[in-house]
Amino acid sequence: MKVLIIFVIGVTMMGIIGSASAMDHGDMLMDEKGMIMNANSDNLPRDCPKISENVDITIHAGHKHALKFTGKMFAFDQQEWNVKPCAKVNITFINDDQIRHQLMIHGLPGYLYPDGMFHLELYGEGQMQASLIVPSQKKTYLVHCELPQHMEKGMKAQLKVDGGDGDLPSIPGISEPVRADLYGVDWNQLSIAILLLCVLAGCAIPYFVIIYAQGGKNKIQKIFEKLKPKRKQDYNK
Repeated sequence: MKVLIIFVIGVTMMGIIGSASAMDHGDMLMDEKGMIMNANSDNLPRDCPKISENVDITIHAGHKHALKFTGKMFAFDQQEWNVKPCAKVNITFINDDQIRHQLMIHGLPGYLYPDGMFHLELYGEGQMQASLIVPSQKKTYLVHCELPQHMEKGMKAQLKVDGGDGDLPSIPGISEPVRADLYGVDWNQLSIAILLLCVLAGCAIPYFVIIYAQGGKNKIQKIFEKLKPKRKQDYNK
């Protein structure tokens, strides 16, 4: 009897822990690692008679991927992907940072993807996988992280279907920013004085280096001149 009670309690606890670690709320699946919203692996868009191709894409997110872009803090390892119309896209999303990152795709048909959105999110370093099926329309979809300042600081890309309908603005390395970052100088008396000091130092230092080098050369020549007569006298002896 005791064994049966322990078994029932154990099964109950496993069920509670399992439901807490992976909660399924319709179109949203989440656990302690992250969240998936609006994944779709088998429902065809209305304009797709069948899946045209299966595409496996691995997307890294993190600070180190932004180092190739001046002034950026976060980025994906790639900024553009191109797939066929009606393709099934299997995305493996990898977060290389210890902070939270998202991968969101906007503009998808709302009858399949609530709010037209596909969403992957990791609360820290790790990875997850989910799929979506794109419509047949020739279009460019926004891919980005919606956390504050992550997109503005570089975590933005584009998914093109059938070559897309153009480039989105402010895609690092692909298109010009809508509003470029400006690093202006607050000109005041102190900053002007520092600038003049730097200019004077830049002109004076090479001058003194040349004078010092010339003086050293003259000293060496004088030493050799003093040694030459002594060597002749020693030779005559």
